[in-house]
Amino acid sequence: MKRISTIILVLFMIFLTACSMESPFVTEKSENGKIKVGLSVSTLSNPFFVSLRDVIVEEAEAKGMEIIVVNSQDDPATEISNIEDLIQQGVDVLIINPTDSSAVSSAVQSANSANIPVITIDRSAEQGEVETLITSDNVAGGEMAAEFIYDQLGEGAKVAELEGVSGASATRERGEGFHRIADEKLDVVASQPADFDRIKGLTVMENTLQGHSDIEAVFAHNDEMALGAVEAIQAAGKDIIVVGFDGIEDAIDAVEAGDLTATIAQRPDLMGKEAIKAAEKILNGEELEDIIKVPLDLVTKK
Repeated sequence: MKRISTIILVLFMIFLTACSMESPFVTEKSENGKIKVGLSVSTLSNPFFVSLRDVIVEEAEAKGMEIIVVNSQDDPATEISNIEDLIQQGVDVLIINPTDSSAVSSAVQSANSANIPVITIDRSAEQGEVETLITSDNVAGGEMAAEFIYDQLGEGAKVAELEGVSGASATRERGEGFHRIADEKLDVVASQPADFDRIKGLTVMENTLQGHSDIEAVFAHNDEMALGAVEAIQAAGKDIIVVGFDGIEDAIDAVEAGDLTATIAQRPDLMGKEAIKAAEKILNGEELEDIIKVPLDLVTKK
């Protein structure tokens, strides 16, 4: 009898091991019959992220999911608190658009401890386990901007760079791509952070023009800063090429009007759809690529 009991115990342990090899994130629906998705957005002051939120909400609701949206207001402390609240509310999956790639790491690790899968979108997390990052190829986008300026002005053109939030992966990647080309073909005379903000873009551009009146072009890491730079340039009565990044509606309108020279357009519609597809696959136990890249377009008046 003792030997039979041992055999039964061994078989039971083998069964448990086999079960544990399945995805740890396969989940039952909540009491109301819906999968609960938590979405943390870096800011809803930027039209790009408003569009991204709207697509994710629309896609989730179309799939019969319940979705809870929180706004970090570009503040890492608020972001961490918001994500902790989502974890307490028992979401089945977290989609995070980080404010700061380093600061968000602790929140990602909290989700890991709660066995909640995490998807990051547009920006990465430096630490913690993330199932996939859905993003544009920011490095390629930065290269596109520099190549466009070079094609328009030629070698050695004097260029200013308006950088995004210092801790954001998008800032690092867009800057990396831009400098790969610009450091060889252009003359980058100023690089200053304006934190992805239109008003700061205006102020930084005003100050930059005072110190570098001979600037011929500007690359801004997003459209909000680019549009602020355009205001400063017009007020100074200058004719300077300005290239933004995102492809928000205001930027497209400004390109058509001839105020903004170009924008590297992301696709928040595709990014949002990919986020919900990824959430479905995770909860169905399917594997994902570490990075899902969404294509970019160079938008000019032509």
